[in-house]
Amino acid sequence: MTNDPEDEHRPAPRPHRRRPTLDEVFGDVLPTTTSDERDPQPPTDDRDSWYEQNRPPHHDRD
Repeated sequence: MTNDPEDEHRPAPRPHRRRPTLDEVFGDVLPTTTSDERDPQPPTDDRDSWYEQNRPPHHDRD
């Protein structure tokens, strides 16, 4: 150790912290299989089904 007067004004070194990885921060955003590896979903013939499933809650449901 030296008796340098500037050492008294220097901040103490901070302990090293591990930085999170991109996967830890953002999660797994890509599927593990591609669309051509999955079973195809049959198309729905009911044209109003999407609108009925996504109807806002303030609309009456029959």
